[in-house]
Amino acid sequence: MSSRRSRSRRPSSSRITDDQIIDLVSKLQALLPEARRRSTDRGSAAKVLQDTCNYIRSLHQEMDGLSERLAELLATTDTTSDQAAIIRSLLM
Repeated sequence: MSSRRSRSRRPSSSRITDDQIIDLVSKLQALLPEARRRSTDRGSAAKVLQDTCNYIRSLHQEMDGLSERLAELLATTDTTSDQAAIIRSLLM
């Protein structure tokens, strides 16, 4: 069965209109740091989705780096020190 046929069986209330897609892509674009700088540039939906994927990947890499730094810091910190207490309070 083709995907077009299965889509046509959905109730019309669950369909997303073109205007809604445009609005959602615009909102997504506004969340991207690079897109905010060039807010007048209306990219295609595909470009916005690609930029979003790239941004999420960069956030994952940044998070991994921060996790490694934190693990190194915790490994070299006295667990009873004030610094360790601050780190624990930030993590909870």
